[in-house]
Amino acid sequence: MTRFARNLRRDERGAAIVEFALVLVPMLLFILGGFDLGYQAYLRSVVQGALNDVSRTGSLEGPQLNCTGATVELQIECAIKARSDLVARNATYTITTKNFYDFSTVGRSEKLVTDYNSNGQYDTGDCFVDLNGNGSFDTSAGRTGVGGADDVVFYTVKLIMPRLFPIHKFITATPNYEINATAAVRNQPYTTQQTPSTVCV
Repeated sequence: MTRFARNLRRDERGAAIVEFALVLVPMLLFILGGFDLGYQAYLRSVVQGALNDVSRTGSLEGPQLNCTGATVELQIECAIKARSDLVARNATYTITTKNFYDFSTVGRSEKLVTDYNSNGQYDTGDCFVDLNGNGSFDTSAGRTGVGGADDVVFYTVKLIMPRLFPIHKFITATPNYEINATAAVRNQPYTTQQTPSTVCV
């Protein structure tokens, strides 16, 4: 072995660059992943906070939401989007609003008053409390919209927007954030709540 070859084998100059290159990609992925998770958590808190504030204002009679819309429901949607858009870019929203007679009926079927064959479910001829006033038994007692005085309004917001950091190109992840927020608020008692009727059909 020549003297040059021996010197080259013992030469360690530049070794740090090679070692740094080996850890650079995992380190960058770790940093970007941390930023991505932090932004997603912040976005979720902003959307939930906007929904909480707007839903409380919407529970009043003639709410002042400072947003355009022909109905209260459209004004509420506009206000939620306007507040969330402060941190959400190129986001799409799906907002649903349903009202219920009280908190115990949220997401539940209408209540049976008589169950003639005692099978625990509605059959033709059984009597039930028609909570949504449509004259037929429903497995979901909700009505579309914000309802009236003393009704419980259940809001759901689904936001989809492109990720702020392209972390999905390096790991298994979707290219979009999907943020879900819910809120249930009772409207103020500004008049007498409509009492549901009992129906037998």
